[in-house]
Amino acid sequence: MDKMKSANRESAQNGIWERGKRMAEKGLPDLVNPNHIRQIIFAALICTCIASCNPAKIVTSWRDPEAAINSAQFNKFVVAALLKNQTVRRRTEDRMASYFPGNAVQSYKELGETEWKENNAFYDQKLKGEGFDGIVIIRLLQVDKDKRYVPGYFPEYYRSWGFYYGAASTGFYTPAHYATDKMYDVEVNIYSFKRDKLIWSATTSTVNPAGSDQLYDDVIKVVKKKMKKEGFLE
Repeated sequence: MDKMKSANRESAQNGIWERGKRMAEKGLPDLVNPNHIRQIIFAALICTCIASCNPAKIVTSWRDPEAAINSAQFNKFVVAALLKNQTVRRRTEDRMASYFPGNAVQSYKELGETEWKENNAFYDQKLKGEGFDGIVIIRLLQVDKDKRYVPGYFPEYYRSWGFYYGAASTGFYTPAHYATDKMYDVEVNIYSFKRDKLIWSATTSTVNPAGSDQLYDDVIKVVKKKMKKEGFLE
């Protein structure tokens, strides 16, 4: 008897599912089409990911109106990432140098990975004596946390009784909650040895990067794009 009830229940569930499919195929709004629902949910997840993880953007920037970077004035320079984690520092400097092959040299190769044993003047003369024209320095200024309210929502199939009844989807209501965003402020400064001063500076902000590699790679890209747009980088 139990086996018969189980078989009847399974048969009824299959019948409900088939009726739901036929309802969608006979002209119900596309919203109740199972494949379309999956596409909507997938698109919503993608949008949520994009909203929670934003690429770097420049908050403030400054440039010396009399200075520009070109092959004649800035042919050889050091790229430095002033970061506590030496592994992240090396990877970041390697990426910075990869954008300027033949021109940029990583600071960990030129200045070492340990604390300086000499004063600033010693290293300034060292780099100038080796033919360097300047240095590009990237540094993490601060990390802020901010809470945002995320409203709850029902999956799309709740909006049509036909699809809900026929599809018996496994989705559930997502309750409202608070999410914590992390905002990373990174500063980029460019110094000219010939002018002995700062010639370009910017502060960037990035929300919820996937990791340090993405954070600094996005910063490098947005800074390079900004300098080209200004005509500072030729």
